[in-house]
Amino acid sequence: MASTIILGWLLFSASVSAECTREFLIGATDKYVAAQAAGSADDVVVLAAPNVTYTENETPKAIAEGVLAESIRIDHNRSIHDTANCATFTEIIAASNPHQYVIGTRIIFNEDNKISLMESIMTDAGDWAFNATGYLYWDSLENWDPIPEDKRDSREVIQAAGNSYFERFKNESVVVPFGVPCSRLEGGVSTAPLNMTGDSCTLAGLPSTLVVTDRRFVVDEVMGVVDIFLGFPGLDRSQGEKPMPDSHLFRIESGQIRYIHTVSSCVEAGCGMNATIPPSRIRRVRNSWMY
Repeated sequence: MASTIILGWLLFSASVSAECTREFLIGATDKYVAAQAAGSADDVVVLAAPNVTYTENETPKAIAEGVLAESIRIDHNRSIHDTANCATFTEIIAASNPHQYVIGTRIIFNEDNKISLMESIMTDAGDWAFNATGYLYWDSLENWDPIPEDKRDSREVIQAAGNSYFERFKNESVVVPFGVPCSRLEGGVSTAPLNMTGDSCTLAGLPSTLVVTDRRFVVDEVMGVVDIFLGFPGLDRSQGEKPMPDSHLFRIESGQIRYIHTVSSCVEAGCGMNATIPPSRIRRVRNSWMY
C-alpha cells in the first residue's frame, strides 16, 4: 500500500514538473505581450487561477482594471523563463506609444499551469530616471542572446551574482562580480558613457548603508539572466524610507554582471526630488499604498 502511494505521488510530481516546460512558459509570455499590445485584459484573465493575485505598482486590483486594458504600441519586449519555479519576467518598452511606458511584469504559475500571482511595475513620466526613448536606445546596443550551452552558468551562480549587488548596498566589503564592460540602465539613463568599454557599473557607485528586503527571483540559465523584484527604501524622497516597487534585471556572463536594467516606480512625480517635471504632464492615476 505504501509503495502504491509513493508511486502515485512520484507520478503526480513528475506530471506537474513536466508541464512547466520552457515551451509552456514562452507561450504564456507571448500571450501576455500580445494581450498588452491589444489592450485585451481578458486574454490574460483566462490564463489566471480563480484566486489570482494581481498587483500594479504593489496596489492590488483586478487584472481588467489595470494597464492591460490599454492597447500599447510595444517597441521591444524581452522575457525570461524559470522552469524550476514555474515563473516568468517580461520587460516591455513602449517609447513610440502616445503615452510612454517601461513595464516589468513577474508571473508565477501554479500546479495547474494557471497564473497564481502577477506583479507589474508600470513606469511612466515622473518615475525614477524615466526616459523610454533612452531605455530603447541603450537596450538596442546590448546583446542579450541566449548563452551557448557549454558556457552557461548554473542558476545558483546567476542568482548569487545578482543578489550580491544588493548585499553590497548594506556592506561595502561585499565584492560584486562586475564584468568588463558593465553598464547599468536606470529608467532610461545609462552609466555606459562613464566608460563605454570598461566597468561603468562600479564608477556609478552604490549605497553602503541600505538594507533591501523582500527579494523575489526569476532565473533563466539559457539567457544568463536573473530578475529581482524588491522594495527599494528611500527611492521616493516624498515617502521617507518606505520601499518603492522596483525590478532589477541582470545579465550574467561567465559569472560576471554584464548589464543591469532597472524599473522603479515612485508615488510622487520626480520621486520627491525633481521639481522640473511639468505638473501638466499626462500620467495614469495612481493609488497610494500602505505598508
